[in-house]
Amino acid sequence: MRLKLQRLHSAPPWKAFAARVLSVLLALAVTALMMAMAGIDPIDLAAQVLSATFGSSFGLEDLGLLFSPLLFTGLAVAVGLRIGAWNIGAEGQFNIGALCAAGIALFVPGPDWALLPAMIAAGALGGALWILVPTLARAYADVSELITTLLLNFVALLLVYYVATGPWLDPSGRALATTARLPVRLPEVWGIVHWGLPIALGLAVVLAVIFSVTRWGYEVRMAGSNAGSARYAGMPVRRHLIAVMLLSGALAGLGGVMEVAGTVGRLQGGISNNYGYLGIMVAVLARAAPLGVIASAFLMAVILNGGIVMQTQGLTTNTVLAMTGLILLFAAIGDELAHYRLRRLEGRN
Repeated sequence: MRLKLQRLHSAPPWKAFAARVLSVLLALAVTALMMAMAGIDPIDLAAQVLSATFGSSFGLEDLGLLFSPLLFTGLAVAVGLRIGAWNIGAEGQFNIGALCAAGIALFVPGPDWALLPAMIAAGALGGALWILVPTLARAYADVSELITTLLLNFVALLLVYYVATGPWLDPSGRALATTARLPVRLPEVWGIVHWGLPIALGLAVVLAVIFSVTRWGYEVRMAGSNAGSARYAGMPVRRHLIAVMLLSGALAGLGGVMEVAGTVGRLQGGISNNYGYLGIMVAVLARAAPLGVIASAFLMAVILNGGIVMQTQGLTTNTVLAMTGLILLFAAIGDELAHYRLRRLEGRN
C-alpha cells in the first residue's frame, strides 16, 4: 500500500473552515511566543485584552464602533471576490463616501429625516462612482482592477485631506484639519453604538440570501468560477461584473457614511483608519461569504480593540499589524493545503 498526495480542484468546506480557524490560532501562538521572548507574559496580556473588551460596557461599545466599518469594507471586498474581482480600493471608496455624506450635511439645508437618507444615498453613489473607471477598464479593456483601484485610494485620501484642511475647514477655528461638526448624526442604538452596526449586519444577511438563492447570485458565482463557461451558457458576464463592482464600491461608500455621520461626526483626514485595507483581510478570512464576513470582522475588531491594551503595556501598533499579517499568511498557506489529500494506492510493487 502506498500513499500519494493529490490536489483537489476545490477544498471541502469543512477543511477550508478548519484551515481558517487553525490559521488564526497559529498566528496568535506565534505572536504569544514572540511576546514571551520579549519578556511579556502573553497569558496575562490576553486576559487584560479580554477583560477590557468584554468586561465592561465601554469596551463593548468600542468594539461595536470598530465592528461596523470592518463589516462594510469586508462585504465590499467579498462581493467583488464572488465574481473574481479584487477591489483593493475600498479604502478610497470609504473616504469618498464620507466626503459625499459630509458635503450633504454641511451645505444642504433640510430636516434630519430628509438629510440622513440623502447622505446615505450620496455616500453609496460616491463609492460606486469612484470604482466606475476601474470597473469599465476591467470590463471593456481587461485592465487589472488591482492596480487601478489601489491607485485611486491615494487620490481619495488626499482629496479628503484637502477639503478638510482647506475649503471645508471648521470656520470656528476650534478644530484643526477637520470640518465643523455635522448638524445631523445617526441615532444610537446602544450607548455610543449607532445604527451603522445593525444596518451592516442586515446587509450581510441580505447579500447571503441573494448570492445563495437568486438566479442573479447563481450567475455571479458561475461567472466568478469559470467566466468562459458562463459566457457559453449565455450569461451576461460583463454586465454582472459591472453590477457587482459598482455594488462593491457602494458598500464601501456606505461604510464611510456611517463613520462620518455616526462615529466621528465630522470629516477629517485619515477618517478611514485603514478600514479599507483591513476589509481585504476580513473578506479573505471569510472566503468571500457574506455571513463569514460577520465572524471575521468581529475577530478583527477584537484584535484592533486589544491593540489599545497592548499599547498600555509598551507595545506599538506594529504588533497588531504583525498579528494581522501572520493571520493572513497562515490563512493563505492553510487555504492551499486544504486542497490536498492523501490518496491510498493499492497494487503490486
